[in-house]
Amino acid sequence: MTATWVLLTVLLSQLLLSGAQAQQLDAPKADEADDNQLASQLQQLKKEVIALNRDLFILEEDLLFPSSTQVVVFLAVDVGDYFKLDAVELKIDEQTVSHYLYTEKQQLALAKGGVQKLHLANLPQGKHELTAFFIGVGPHDREYKRATTLSFEKGSDAKMLELRITDTTATQQPEFTVVEL
Repeated sequence: MTATWVLLTVLLSQLLLSGAQAQQLDAPKADEADDNQLASQLQQLKKEVIALNRDLFILEEDLLFPSSTQVVVFLAVDVGDYFKLDAVELKIDEQTVSHYLYTEKQQLALAKGGVQKLHLANLPQGKHELTAFFIGVGPHDREYKRATTLSFEKGSDAKMLELRITDTTATQQPEFTVVEL
């Protein structure tokens, strides 16, 4: 992250120096063509800073979360009548790694088909257990808390898991599952 700030500082200092050179104290005012050229250079430098920042973010993600140890957990909701999600607590190997409370806007976005990246972590290869606790309002406006568990094997590739909440009309209850993608 420090390298990012150093590079951004260098680019911004170049930007300021080019602006200072264009406005020398004793020099007469630059004509309109020089102003347009300076504006064009500034715009180009801004684009380069944005591209550099994006590239550095991607490199930082690759360094912090290499695919050999990466585990990503998503949340997908397909409910309507039987469950309204208020919170999710996520445990991996009996350690709480995420706890999320939902606003009404977030609940609406999930109900419309949105998928949330709930957790991103590094895990060593081997066997692991994921447990998710869902808290909300169930049938007949009663408080509802359910859990689901999945034991999974983390190999050398990235592991993607999805928590799914679906309505089951046959039982008139929500169903909670964890699926490997």
